[in-house]
Amino acid sequence: MSFGLDRPGTKSRIAGHFVPELQEESMYRIFVVEDDRVIAREIKRCLEAWGLEVAVAADFREIPREFAAFQAQLVILDISLPFFDGYHWCREIRKISKVPILFLSSASDNMNIVMAMTMGGDDFIAKPFDLSVLTAKVQALLRRAYEFQGAVPLLQARGAILNPSEATLSYSGQILELTKNDLRILQTLMERSGEFVSREEIMTRLWESDSFVDDNALTINVTRLRRKLESIGLTGFIETKKGVGYRVK
Repeated sequence: MSFGLDRPGTKSRIAGHFVPELQEESMYRIFVVEDDRVIAREIKRCLEAWGLEVAVAADFREIPREFAAFQAQLVILDISLPFFDGYHWCREIRKISKVPILFLSSASDNMNIVMAMTMGGDDFIAKPFDLSVLTAKVQALLRRAYEFQGAVPLLQARGAILNPSEATLSYSGQILELTKNDLRILQTLMERSGEFVSREEIMTRLWESDSFVDDNALTINVTRLRRKLESIGLTGFIETKKGVGYRVK
């Protein structure tokens, strides 16, 4: 495995490969799930040198939580991991996001490649690998995923993860499909998790989103949403304070 790269700013030639430059303004966030700390550290160092923001998984039992907290826009995922393998975590990430996933594996046989793609992976690279090749694959996946669209951040609270682009809320392995009003209410509250948001502000958010909701209709919408949240175990997720508003605790 090669760990040497020239300084960013010019195209580099590593082992016969040209490494294309990243645009300086593209501060994409890369989440590395690799239990070999030497490999993870070198991947982080290399990608950060090219202007990317990189986080390495710390708790291999809490991959979706760390992924959502970091707002990752691409995942580099090893197959052999403690507790659960990369296939498992790929399935879990795919429940809440469509971000590109690049698999790493020391086993490059066809079965592993097919499994990685079947589970929702976007690309595969076998160990040992050259960092120039990894960098080129990461850049290609980022361009393909984000060239014509901006990333919509995930929001999380109390272990629940809201994906606005998919209009879904996931919790404990369950997926809740949201209506437009469900999504607008939850997004408003989760963007300011822990704070009370006034009824007027929520109604304004709904009004600006093409739906007028009067005071009584808002109460009905929140009541229906609470029932849906309770159906996946999120009891008391939305708190009411009379005369103040609502909040996600």
